[in-house]
Amino acid sequence: MFLVTMSGFILKPSTMRQLCFQCIAARHCIGNTRSFAQQNVTSHRRLCSSTKSDAENQTKHDTETAESLLFNAGAFDIKDPQEFTDSEHSSEEEILYKDHIPTTLFQKSLLAVGSACMSLYDPYRADMIATLGETTGPLALRNIQQKMLADPEGRQILQEQPRINSSTVDMKYLAELPKGTFGREYIDFMTRNNITADSRTNVQFVDDPKLSYVMQRYREVHDLHHTLLGMPTTMLGEIAVKWFEMIQTGLPMCALGAVFGPLRLRSASKYEKLVRMYLPWAIRNATSARFLLNVYYEKRWEQSYEELRQELGLITFDEKKPYL
Repeated sequence: MFLVTMSGFILKPSTMRQLCFQCIAARHCIGNTRSFAQQNVTSHRRLCSSTKSDAENQTKHDTETAESLLFNAGAFDIKDPQEFTDSEHSSEEEILYKDHIPTTLFQKSLLAVGSACMSLYDPYRADMIATLGETTGPLALRNIQQKMLADPEGRQILQEQPRINSSTVDMKYLAELPKGTFGREYIDFMTRNNITADSRTNVQFVDDPKLSYVMQRYREVHDLHHTLLGMPTTMLGEIAVKWFEMIQTGLPMCALGAVFGPLRLRSASKYEKLVRMYLPWAIRNATSARFLLNVYYEKRWEQSYEELRQELGLITFDEKKPYL
């Protein structure tokens, strides 16, 4: 709970950042005001030979002027914190894209540890799994990006940056497609498992706009991987898909789920199934199939489901068939 509390403060830094900007603004304004007041006092002493009472009145006037300048500078009500470009503002604080939350390496480390612990405790905490993926995945995301750039279809995806949600995909149209088409299989899988495409959160902690899209794409096609692999959202199905994705993407988040997920299997028979059938099948599929993030799924809705699987080199899972 301590780590989660710590993560909570980091996840909502707006109040702290606002206070910091106000302090910086006030410091600048006070510094400029003091300089202004000192110049006026010096000028007054040199050029004026008035009485001590006049000098005191002038000093009081300068003080009032300083207070007025400080108030007018907006130190007490900063409307736009980005107006200040003080050297204390590092590049890590720059907002790079919508929903981006700038974080330091130390903050990312805290988030990674906290989200990893919570993900292991509750594998269905999608928010914690998402945070873990974003804070630990930069190197893997760059490798994924290179694989996509090397493929014509993957390169087109990176250029056009399509999104998969209810606003960009006509789910009603997919539901009306003939049975046996990829789009119909996808929507049937989502309905059967009570899943919505809008459940995937936006990326926040990846400090590169291009890599943030790669992570977003991976997140939004995860259910398409389930559909193509024919894996349900059961614990066995999720572990199998995580092994497949770990081998294909190299994301540490997938590795964590693949390695520690089996610990949550309560039955010895399920564990035996995992070792003898699911894992060998997932490993063989991942190493022989095409890189699935290079598939422009939005252009494949009307394609035959089985034809697409064959094109991608995917092996159908059969519980009666030993893969060892």
